Amino acid sequence: MRKWMIPAIILLSFENTYAQQAPTLTVSMIMRDPKWIGTSPDNVFWGPGSKTVYFTWNPEKALSDSLYMATVDNTTPLKTAAGSRDLLLAQYNGTYNRSHSLLLYSYNGDIYMLEVKTGSIRRITSTNVYESNPLFSFDEKKIVYQQEQNLYAWDIAGGATEQLTSFQKGSAPADRPDDLNQQEQYLHSQQMELMQVLKERQVKQDSAKLFRKAHEPEKLRTIYTADKNQDNVIISPDGRFITYRLYRGPTGVHTTIVPNYVTTSGFTEDISGRTKVGAAHGTFESFVYDRQRDTIIPLPTDHIPGITDQPDYLEDYTKKTGNAQAKPRPVVIHGPYWSEGGTHAMVDIRSEDNKDRWLMLLDPVTGKLKLLNRQRDEAWIAGPGIGWAGRAYLGWIDENTCWYQSEASGYSHLYTTNVNTLQTKAITGGRYEVQETQLSKDKQHFYIVTNETHPGEKQLYRINIDGSGKERLTHNTGAYEVSLSPDEQWIAYRYSYTNKPWELYLAANKPGAQPVQVTNLAQSAEFRSYPWRDAPVITFTARDGATVYARLYKPAAGKKNGAAVIFVHGAGYLQNAHKWWSAYFREYMFNNLLADNGYTVLDIDYRGSAGYGRNWRTGIYRHMGGKDLDDQVDGAQYLVAQQGIDAKRIGMYGGSYGGFMTLMAMFTTPDVFAAGAALRAVTDWAHYNHGYTSNILNEPFTDSIAYRRSSPIYFANGLKGHLLMCHGMVDENVHFQDIVRLTQRLIELGKDNWELAVFPVEDHGFVQPCSWTDEYKRILQLFNNTLR
Repeated sequence: MRKWMIPAIILLSFENTYAQQAPTLTVSMIMRDPKWIGTSPDNVFWGPGSKTVYFTWNPEKALSDSLYMATVDNTTPLKTAAGSRDLLLAQYNGTYNRSHSLLLYSYNGDIYMLEVKTGSIRRITSTNVYESNPLFSFDEKKIVYQQEQNLYAWDIAGGATEQLTSFQKGSAPADRPDDLNQQEQYLHSQQMELMQVLKERQVKQDSAKLFRKAHEPEKLRTIYTADKNQDNVIISPDGRFITYRLYRGPTGVHTTIVPNYVTTSGFTEDISGRTKVGAAHGTFESFVYDRQRDTIIPLPTDHIPGITDQPDYLEDYTKKTGNAQAKPRPVVIHGPYWSEGGTHAMVDIRSEDNKDRWLMLLDPVTGKLKLLNRQRDEAWIAGPGIGWAGRAYLGWIDENTCWYQSEASGYSHLYTTNVNTLQTKAITGGRYEVQETQLSKDKQHFYIVTNETHPGEKQLYRINIDGSGKERLTHNTGAYEVSLSPDEQWIAYRYSYTNKPWELYLAANKPGAQPVQVTNLAQSAEFRSYPWRDAPVITFTARDGATVYARLYKPAAGKKNGAAVIFVHGAGYLQNAHKWWSAYFREYMFNNLLADNGYTVLDIDYRGSAGYGRNWRTGIYRHMGGKDLDDQVDGAQYLVAQQGIDAKRIGMYGGSYGGFMTLMAMFTTPDVFAAGAALRAVTDWAHYNHGYTSNILNEPFTDSIAYRRSSPIYFANGLKGHLLMCHGMVDENVHFQDIVRLTQRLIELGKDNWELAVFPVEDHGFVQPCSWTDEYKRILQLFNNTLR
């Protein structure tokens, strides 16, 4: 018996030694400059030859990241020369020809062409003006590029340069009597009637003008844009059609200012800010310039199917008018996206109210539009691969088949449509999302990243263009951020897990290929010395029967104090109950600290979060602080029922949308949450920006019901528990004015148990470690004083 006791004691001693080596987390420790954690590679991209991968990295812990490289033959990272970095990025952002043998790019304002196989570079332009956006056109016989606001074409064989457009501000000059005012017209007519010599001169001038016109080379048409700005200038593959868009900005719009108090001048300086939701918008018009016929054709949108449809929410205010009386809604046309051979052009049209998306076939000769696919959402159009402003995955498989993503099934999936027969086919389907899509070079299959294995994972697949032959190319639990080499023979990817930051790997592009790890410095020795929790993703059932996903941080046995904290992620449409390294790494570490101090922590992907399909995404429509807050309350009930938490000792904290949610919880469910820390919180949605807010709540003057029930400032009288509010004074996103207005409201209501901490040099996302430290010391003190 004694022989067995000695090893046991030694083993116990080793375990105690390890336990003693693990550091005790403090706020000051975890809120230091993030370099203490380690360095993860980022911004991964391939060089043109498909042999070298580049990434930003900071193993030297310098002030900023540098550009590193690794090759498929030598995966040891090497720092690139500082002088080459801009060139490498320029080549990465370039455009290939169809065979991928030539690459065009803009570098330092001039155009270059790289022969991929040999590496030889040919300079196309050398001017003092800025040239950009080169591409192959005219059946790849010419290079088209943009010089300032106009397009030019350079002939590859002959070297001649031709100007293709002549955009000019203002209106066409007045050169006829009809353009004169009434007084001038009368005097002109009188002179021509009375003075024979003037008549004769006019005849000679007209004859000379006609002669010159008949014998002069044909001039390029000048396209006058009046008081509008042109953008989105796109040329067809054969060079015949040039589409462009004109934008007229709104007038008389009131913009905000953000006072900056801590300045080098010693004076308070104003930072020009944004508008608030509901501000007037500009107008967009799109046109086709037919170079062959020298004509300009407007693209009419008044007869798009459903263009006069009104949103359902108007029924809460007044009966909707018939479509015959309703006006066409303003739209923005994105594209066109041409098929490779130039046979067809597709445009992506979005309504200004973002409730409709139309994919339409454009006839460039007539300007007519033919509907291919309409996506209507009474909430708002969005979702993976669909985007909010034309940033969407779409393209052509062949000259007659386009592909795109849609939430028609309730989840974002991949579809194809034959533009001649209008036959549509779902390539993917199921209760998961296709989050990224790339068509292969040979156009025989798609590479897709999905979360079908679990909502909290991202895995890479390859699937045939008809939906068959699906292969999973990545397998470890967690998430992959993938970059294919230009020749598609290699895959570079960042991989991370819940408690393991991102590292870079290289692998051959084939099933079963063994990856090679390129970087291994994401975790410093100090960071590794602490046993960071592999916080499991659990589920609980909401009051409406929905399944809610959340991360759970549990204290060690014997340390549990019976109190709990719910962390609320920001952004609204964001996912944090997942199995990869979180962008909220500071909060992840703080949640570990809370658990070490006996708290049970729950991090919920509430209604409105990303990763769970259309119904979850739009669950907050017209009522932020509704179902999303119900999910938090139901999470609190789960903690009580399943984790043995004292119902009177539950707190909440979060930033931005999480700060807003904390305010709504403290004001509208005061008996559920005893304490809350609201960081950089929106207090009144009528004061936030237009793009985000109008999608979810419409506009304040058209849907006042939605704004009133969604804004914490209207419910401040409900505060009972202890509230901490923290806000940066130079926040250009959620303005400091937001928290100032709520503060005045709390003062007028005579509320107690609240405090405001301001951070004079911080924007929406804090930068200074001392600010992070001060803020989270206050949060920890709040919970320790009120929940323990």
